[in-house]
Amino acid sequence: MSFRKKLLLLFAATVLLCVAVISASVYSTLRRSFEQADRDRSNAVAAQFRSEFERRGSEVERKVESVAASEPVQHIALDINRGATDSAGYVGEAHSLAGQQQLDFLELVDSRGTILSSAQWQAKFGYPEVAISQTGQATAPALAVPAGAFLKREELPDAPTLGLFAVRGTRVGEQPLYVLGGERLDQGFLSTLDIPTGTRVLLYQNLDARWNPKSLLDLNGPAAGVDQLAPLVAHVRDTLQDSQEVIRWTSDSADAEVFHAIPLTGPIFTESNQNAARLAGANQQLLGILLVGSSRRPLIELERQIISTAMLVGGAGLVVAVLASLWFGARVTRPVVSLAEAARRVAAGDLGAKVEVESRDELGELAAAFNRMTEDLAQQKDRTLQAERVAAWRELARRLAHELKNPLFPLQVTVENLMRAKQKSPEMFEEVFHEGTATLLAEIDNLKTIIAHFSEFSRMPQPQRRPTQVNDVVGSVLRVFHAQLQENNQITVRTELAEALPEISADPDLLHRALHNLVLNAIDAMPQGGALTIRTENLRDRIEVSVSDTGSGLSQEECGRLFTPYYTTKQHGTGLGLAIVQSVVSDHGGKISVESKKEMGTTFRIELRCQPQPWPTNQVVTGENRGAKSALADRG
Repeated sequence: MSFRKKLLLLFAATVLLCVAVISASVYSTLRRSFEQADRDRSNAVAAQFRSEFERRGSEVERKVESVAASEPVQHIALDINRGATDSAGYVGEAHSLAGQQQLDFLELVDSRGTILSSAQWQAKFGYPEVAISQTGQATAPALAVPAGAFLKREELPDAPTLGLFAVRGTRVGEQPLYVLGGERLDQGFLSTLDIPTGTRVLLYQNLDARWNPKSLLDLNGPAAGVDQLAPLVAHVRDTLQDSQEVIRWTSDSADAEVFHAIPLTGPIFTESNQNAARLAGANQQLLGILLVGSSRRPLIELERQIISTAMLVGGAGLVVAVLASLWFGARVTRPVVSLAEAARRVAAGDLGAKVEVESRDELGELAAAFNRMTEDLAQQKDRTLQAERVAAWRELARRLAHELKNPLFPLQVTVENLMRAKQKSPEMFEEVFHEGTATLLAEIDNLKTIIAHFSEFSRMPQPQRRPTQVNDVVGSVLRVFHAQLQENNQITVRTELAEALPEISADPDLLHRALHNLVLNAIDAMPQGGALTIRTENLRDRIEVSVSDTGSGLSQEECGRLFTPYYTTKQHGTGLGLAIVQSVVSDHGGKISVESKKEMGTTFRIELRCQPQPWPTNQVVTGENRGAKSALADRG
């Protein structure tokens, strides 16, 4: 698989994974937020229902207490305590009193629990009222009735219903008279609630042993098509605990609602009711269930929008991934291909191969490192060639010295014999004889000088490195030529020394001799006068020393052969000076170069690394046991 295909797959997988993770995170957060919002709305509605229940209960208590304290009720209680036996005259009193207090239910009950008058069902006259018979005692000196408002099942002529009741008693004599009044708990009660948008409230009146859809009321009366709520109602009836369930009305999930079911309980008044109802406590039975439903449409629509957005973003991300992989692949592979091509050229021997540095990132650093490597390889090759050339000429110098030493001793013996012969028997050719011997001795001295130069070149000392300041070496060389330059005022000297040059590890004596030879060459190149310039420069990882003159200059051919031992462009000298300079620079791990043009002068540049050179020097150059240092100031 190609690199671009791998990049494409990587980008595509990354985009899809990011979209999936973000979508799942948003989806999960959104669902939790909606569920929490549903719970908050349900709790708010339930709290509002309880608050309204307490308010309406307090109102019912107040109304019942007003009825109990009314004049008609007091007259009825007085008649009962006087022993009146005919109570048929009280049948219509409850209806009249209920109308005055706007109560849906009102009953007058004597101390035995017998109904004297009923506003909601007059036929109950003479029947017992279980709420009173269970809570009060006919002969008790004090009343025992339920405290506060309570829920109660109330039987009506058409069907039973659920009401909010309160009981109050009045005592004129020994026998108390009870007033039991209340209001319906139906859709009218629900209409008083402030229901949030997207929420609806249902009330199930638990009046039958089985599920009865007619007992489920909303704001408009009995709710239609609600049989799917039966399992939730049954679960609450079984457990008497809050419950929650998602009701799906249609196949469209957006039409679903989340219903929270809250049980409503009341006291138990009959044994039969106790057996039929599920108990919430020792004296409580389930009388109703408050159902708070929240629509899931906003959640479902938002989920669908998230899915569609995720698909859109994922598709766009795939397109971007394809384009990015193509662009990035081209950006990466093009430099890599160029680098591979350059590497093949280097392997084939072309050390001048370069790679274009098109950026400053890692690829740019790689290209720059490759270019530095090829430069180092080229420099290493040059140094190796220079070292091999110097070694070859050193071998030549040793051989030449060996060849020239052999005839020196016989020549010297011959001259000395001639001189002794001359001293013993002077002849007429005495003058010629003296001239000849002088000439022979002079030539012998010249031969000795040549041999000494070549011998010294072959025994160049190994550098004794120590921290060296190049500017100090330049200053010491100029001090040597100070007197000579003072006499020859036709040559002007200019120095451009860089400040704060770092010290390098070098042999200052050998550097002094190398610079001495370059300055001497520059002076010899300007017999008619000119300008001598010595410059030092800090190039971060190396130091450059340049010696320039304004002499006659050299041709390209002469520049190419300039560092060859025994090659010289002047009338005098051995041609070893620049070879010695090159040897010193090479032994220090540096590089020397020359730039020259005819009639425009010559510039020699020496580059020395600030740190010890990392490449090994030629074994021929550094491996020999060299002799002591000597001052070689011969010009090349």
